[in-house]
Amino acid sequence: MDILRVNNISIKINNRIVLDRLSFTIREGEQYAITGPSGTGKTVLLQAIAGTRFHTGTIEKGEQAKRIVLIEQQHRFRNLSNTNTFYYQQRFNSADSEDTVTVEEDLRRSGSANQDAAAGAEEMQHVIQALRLENLLQTRLIQLSNGENKRLQIAKALLKHPHILLLDKPFTGLDAEARKALPELLQAIVEKGIHIILVTAEGAIPSFVTHVISLRPDGSSIVREKAAFNEQVSVSGSENRFIPDEQLMSSLLEQQSPVTYGYIVKMKDVHVQYNKRVILDHINWEVRPGEKWSLSGPNGAGKSTLLSLINADNPQAYANDIYLFDRKRGTGETIWEIKKKTGYVSPELHLYFDQSISCFDVVASGLFDTIGLFRVLNGEQEKKVKGWMDLLKVGHLRSRLLSQLSLSSQRLVLLARALVKNPPLLILDEPCQGLDDDQVVFFRSIIDEISIRNNKTLIYVSHYPHEIPSCVDKFIRLENGRMV
Repeated sequence: MDILRVNNISIKINNRIVLDRLSFTIREGEQYAITGPSGTGKTVLLQAIAGTRFHTGTIEKGEQAKRIVLIEQQHRFRNLSNTNTFYYQQRFNSADSEDTVTVEEDLRRSGSANQDAAAGAEEMQHVIQALRLENLLQTRLIQLSNGENKRLQIAKALLKHPHILLLDKPFTGLDAEARKALPELLQAIVEKGIHIILVTAEGAIPSFVTHVISLRPDGSSIVREKAAFNEQVSVSGSENRFIPDEQLMSSLLEQQSPVTYGYIVKMKDVHVQYNKRVILDHINWEVRPGEKWSLSGPNGAGKSTLLSLINADNPQAYANDIYLFDRKRGTGETIWEIKKKTGYVSPELHLYFDQSISCFDVVASGLFDTIGLFRVLNGEQEKKVKGWMDLLKVGHLRSRLLSQLSLSSQRLVLLARALVKNPPLLILDEPCQGLDDDQVVFFRSIIDEISIRNNKTLIYVSHYPHEIPSCVDKFIRLENGRMV
């Protein structure tokens, strides 16, 4: 029995052919993975199947494919006024963060209305336990970490009883425990008769997948059974398409004045709490100039809150004993004086960044630590912006709007924004989210080079050990808000 028939669909974005006459048929019992380099149309293919992306050709749904649910890489929820007018720092401001429903309320909204109350409650409890949401039920949506929010979106999708579940890089942002549990959960979903189509990396295809769609930069594609795909991958290997321009990098990394700080970061018995939920529990941590740190921990451990105290985004810094660049918070310094010395990127910054401005303006805004460009650049500043964009292989996207790019290209543009002023401190929170394997290797090599040449201070967050630059030699781990 045919579940879904995709016939010769083609998709253009900005007059570029992204998908060219792709056809495949999903039959009962088959599960599909979609792979390919960055920008080859993986996300737009899911959107076309979900009915949210214009395409030529046809997509025919069988009787058992009437209800299709898409879980996107980035999710924008609404506030109590049913708008999505959130701002980046809102999560850390206790008064403003009350403007969203709780996890439990959001799940109840997604529960099926055609079941009796007892069956619905039992199903919801099963989903909550499977996705480890028990301790988050009274948490406001805006206060969820990136990984916690991903687990919530999966739970909500399951409560809608989809015939086909579309997942766009579902492992992104999940900690090691969640990444291990998710394939087991998806396997159980498959056994219930739900069909799955997921975008994932070639090396992270779950065992239940039967077929693989490989997309190529020229818009072409290959559809084959997983066994044939595995055989081809094992003999072809991978060729890195991204090599840093050494000459350009040297010109961008001009000599800086010697760092004279005693400490970049110094925290004494730092405690952060929202209502009854303790986020950081008596943290003591020192970061000296030139040190390279890895900050790790499971979803919800407090990593983003810890970074928000360093990056001057969290007002609770004033209620704690925190020194940044040798100056105690609350002694008259402005947040702009702190941000001027810090280059920063995170999934949350990406989510709330203005998508309606050009990529050139996005990168240039990093010179002034604003979300948007409100000043006229001089010639030297323009040269820096163009140089960093060229180094990260996004120079050709200068005039394009951020919203017009793939998520991976958006992330590279935001990484250029973090680097453009060549600051003494880099805070990179899951910087490789959305990048393909070649781009990860490329970006790591750039961070290693920058950190070593300029004796940069680095705080790097990733759930994937292979993403951490080799220059990192100090490690801090949080669990339940405590250092372990």
